[in-house]
This record gives sequence, structure tokens and C-alpha cells, in this order.
Amino acid sequence: MTIGVLVVDDQAMVREGFSVLLGAQSDIEIVGEAADGRQALALVAERRPDVVLMDIRMPVLDGLAATRRIVAADAHARVLILTTFDQDEYVYRALRAGASGFLLKDAPARQLADGIRIVAAGEALLAPTVTKRLIRTFTRPAGHGADGALPPVARLGELTERETEVLVLIARGLSNVEIAAKLVVAESTIKTHVGRVLEKLGLRDRTQAAVYAYETRLVTPTG
Repeated sequence: MTIGVLVVDDQAMVREGFSVLLGAQSDIEIVGEAADGRQALALVAERRPDVVLMDIRMPVLDGLAATRRIVAADAHARVLILTTFDQDEYVYRALRAGASGFLLKDAPARQLADGIRIVAAGEALLAPTVTKRLIRTFTRPAGHGADGALPPVARLGELTERETEVLVLIARGLSNVEIAAKLVVAESTIKTHVGRVLEKLGLRDRTQAAVYAYETRLVTPTG
């Protein structure tokens, strides 16, 4: 299956560079380029990409606002944030808005392509070491989220003991295969647990599940 990708960045050279690198992959097709969030919204509606490769800082409509609108308007499209971590305070809020993960702009071409495949498959792109820094930096005290709202902690009580275990391991950056190995069960069983966790907590994907786990203090950053 070919993965349709929309590249969104206000710098033409960056857009063209990513398009060339990704276009060389046999399973990835560049379906369009956008210079700002407003153009991205129009192209998402027109071309229905599988993955939107989204910059954060752009004129007209920034990547955070665009991510919110894309996720709200199209459950099909998944947003992969591109950032320079040390400068972008908006990444955490983008994850809460529904982005499926993030990559640093200086990531190797192979990592970028693999990241797109991971996100297109419905997985969360959360490198554990970077995620710890991200959550530790941007999670508010006393379980408050980036917008000041308290996440619905009571919903955790709806999870079974095994589902809670799975949620913790998702937040620590483990894939379904890694979770299955750790809990000594089939990968299909883990997929079922993940689906139930998302449904019970009212979350869109694994990324939001990981953020939820940190915000409710089910998992705390270490290291």
C-alpha cells in the first residue's frame, strides 16, 4: 500500500528536500506541499493524505492550529510534527491536539521514512528519551494539561488491571510487539487491549493515550 504524504513547511527548500527524500521511497507518494496551515487544510480536504508532515512555526496559520483543525475535520489523516525540540514549546500541545507523534528536523532520511510508516499504521511515534524530556518540560503541576484543564482521572478506574499495564507501557514508548513480549501474550491480544483502552478513555490514538498517562500521573518521567 502506498502512503500519501502532504509536506507542510514555510520554507520552500525544506519542503522540496523532504519531498525528494520521501519520494524516493517505493511505498511513499508525495501528494502535495503547503507553505502554511491554511494551505494544508485545503490540500488535506482535496487530496486526502494518509500522513501530514507538519512544521510548527508558520505564517497565516501555524502548525498547532492546523493540527487541531485537521484532526477535527478528518479522522483519516494523521499528523506527524517536525520540530527543533529545544525551541518549540508547542509540540506538547500539538500532541494533545491529536498529532500522532513528532520527529526532529535533523533526523536521518531513513528515520523520517520509517516514522511516516509507523504513524500511517496507527502507531505512536514516541522515542522514549525525547518523550521524557518533552513531558517533564511541558506537563503542568498537579495533573493539569497544557491548556490548564484537569484530565478525567476517574476514567482510569474503568480500565482492567491488564489494560492499565498496557497503558503504562504505551506511555513508556513500547510498541505492540514489545508490549506483547514483556507481558508474554500474543500481539493480537495487545492490539485488543489498546483498542479497549482508547475506547474507554475516549482517546484518538496511542499518542494521546501516552500523554493522558503522564497527565494523570499514572506514569511519571524518570531519568
